[in-house]
Amino acid sequence: MAQVPTPAQPQQKPVMVTNATVHVGNGQTIENGAVAFENGKITFAGATASAPDQSRYEVINAAGKHVYPGFILTNSHLGLEEVSSIRATRDYDEAGDLNPNVRSQVAYNTDSELTPTFRFNGILLAEVAPEGGIISGTSSVMQLDGWNWEDATHTKDVAIHIHWPGKTRRRFDFETFSSVTEVNPEYEKTIDNILNFFNEAIGYSKLTPKPVNLKLEAMQGLFAGSKALIIHANTSKEIVEGVKFAQAHGVKRMAVFANDEALKVAPFLKENSVPVIVQLVHDLPARTDDDVDLPYALPGLLSKAGVQVAFSHTGMIARGRNLPFYAGTAIAYGMDKEEALKGLTLYPAKILGIDKITGTLETGKDATLFISDGDALDFRTNRVSDAFIGGKRIILKNKQQDLYERYSKKYGQMK
Repeated sequence: MAQVPTPAQPQQKPVMVTNATVHVGNGQTIENGAVAFENGKITFAGATASAPDQSRYEVINAAGKHVYPGFILTNSHLGLEEVSSIRATRDYDEAGDLNPNVRSQVAYNTDSELTPTFRFNGILLAEVAPEGGIISGTSSVMQLDGWNWEDATHTKDVAIHIHWPGKTRRRFDFETFSSVTEVNPEYEKTIDNILNFFNEAIGYSKLTPKPVNLKLEAMQGLFAGSKALIIHANTSKEIVEGVKFAQAHGVKRMAVFANDEALKVAPFLKENSVPVIVQLVHDLPARTDDDVDLPYALPGLLSKAGVQVAFSHTGMIARGRNLPFYAGTAIAYGMDKEEALKGLTLYPAKILGIDKITGTLETGKDATLFISDGDALDFRTNRVSDAFIGGKRIILKNKQQDLYERYSKKYGQMK
């Protein structure tokens, strides 16, 4: 048998999950609720007492369990990277500085052994994003099930990623064995390159007929609103510069991928309705004089300041499966529980422009959801018993479980 679970077949029969605690994903929770879906779409979400006749459904009695929308992992290398320390398994970085036409969708590897481990924690959709250069390329939303990248594509070409330059940069000094901050000599040149490229893209949009230019053509979605601009910024100044630049050049939708520096400009982000994708919650603070638990509290602090927050993961790709537990940690450090859940479901969907078809458990949306024995944001109780992507019941078993069962027989089952 292949190590990667076989992709699921399309939904054959209507399914209804009953008697569960239904977390809609928009802030609403339905006790003793039910969710029904047919042909991959949700047909009912409400109280079990108000559900339609169950006779034509495959009924899953989820009494005592919880139902959630599939979690969405933003800005991920999943499917583009297998082993972080082995260069041959990393396929997310293209040569050159301005590559909006590079599409991560076509490089997505459905045979990755990591994907099933993400699904087991309720992560059913991932924005697969490129990296490198100034404008890294175009990301797509992939569903974590499929025979090939075509099957796995949920929504193609949803966002372009730009890495905003800083006036200063940090480097490691091997003589003093410490990090030093220095003026970035390439700052003005990089800003000019970005400005010229955006002006060329705007000019290209006005040409009739248009000559073939893949780079400039890829930029057009930013001005039409069909693509979001994800601004990767390291400091508060870079955040403000990047947002103002995008606004001045007619970008319709944007989000900031940032760390605790976003907190310094939270009023600006709120005023301009710019959401923040938090890089990493389980981390150490960037500065020695910061509170040691600042990364844990950051999502809650941003949320209380009126900024919409989505969760993400940076660093070793395999650890991205801990995404729901980042939200759980944020709750423990003051974030509202429903806001944290939105950071895994509704807010990522809004940022990526797919909130009309997924992100919440509402009639007419994709039947991408899962059932957990307990609170899915708590690593002690998150045990996913069933999961569906577009109505397809997926196989949850993965390599880690196989290894656990294998060595449990040899050494005895762990309590």
